[in-house]
Amino acid sequence: MFQDSEIGAITTGGAFGHPPPSKYEKLISLAKEVPPATTIVVHPCDETSLRGACEAAELGIIKPILVGPVAKITAVAEQHGIDIARYEVVDVPYSEAAAAKGVELIHEGKGELLMKGSLHTDELMRAVTSATTGLRTARRISHVFIMDVPTHTETLFITDAAINIFPDLEAKRDIVQNAIDLFTHGGLGTPRVAILSAVETVTPKIPSTIDAASLCKMADRGQITGGVLDGPLAFDNAISPQAAEIKGIKSPVAGRAQILVVPDLEAGNMLAKNLTFLARADAAGIVLGARVPIVLTSRADSVRSRMASCAVAVLEANARRKMSPLPAA
Repeated sequence: MFQDSEIGAITTGGAFGHPPPSKYEKLISLAKEVPPATTIVVHPCDETSLRGACEAAELGIIKPILVGPVAKITAVAEQHGIDIARYEVVDVPYSEAAAAKGVELIHEGKGELLMKGSLHTDELMRAVTSATTGLRTARRISHVFIMDVPTHTETLFITDAAINIFPDLEAKRDIVQNAIDLFTHGGLGTPRVAILSAVETVTPKIPSTIDAASLCKMADRGQITGGVLDGPLAFDNAISPQAAEIKGIKSPVAGRAQILVVPDLEAGNMLAKNLTFLARADAAGIVLGARVPIVLTSRADSVRSRMASCAVAVLEANARRKMSPLPAA
């Protein structure tokens, strides 16, 4: 499910006028410490997408290659005073061709990241997920929101609220592993992972509680690595120490979760939107499980959210430089 309106509606934290989120500054600072990632920017044909790529380049965290109709990109740059003279521009006639060309350049080893411009998300993801020419690996493709909630002390990773609608247990294993890898590759340590449901006890009447228990046992058996898992946990006792204490839940995750794994896209979508519109959270976003990290920006993103999305993608790309790539699908 790839809807610009859905992702854009979530990533609107800047609209509330709160100051730039300090939690993102750590990610951006970490990204500045590693080599910039060559980034294929697909169809940056409006001010927001073009400026976002150029701002990330000016911070020194990416080296953009702009892919799209050169006349249109140049016109946007001139209209809005954006200097693109130093960047390579690959001329293709329209958005769908730009997506295909971007994926082709990744296959050719020309870029380490893929970044969405002003085309629709589903256009880009069709090229990414193509069975014949796409960027699939053996790992399920999934999305992670990196959320700065002003009222919460830690950055929250929420997955998957944008791609997998009703994932089965096998898909959830990959969703969890993708999020853990992103957290650890970002230099943030070993994450505490809460597998969310409506309740904190296993009951056959709520299938997500059985999935949660299964995922925790998979972690015990080494099928999921790099994080500390607990579940099922309800949202309150996943993030509130007081709620966990009242319920008598004793675990290293309860009340202190850093990654929140939702049962399905509907639950994740509502959770992310609630945090954005009621708690004034900002949300950066990245797609994982493909041959390269994919930055999904939105016209509604705040500047700091766009920079944070680039930063986490760059940290992920840097980690992949040091290890073998994911096996092909």
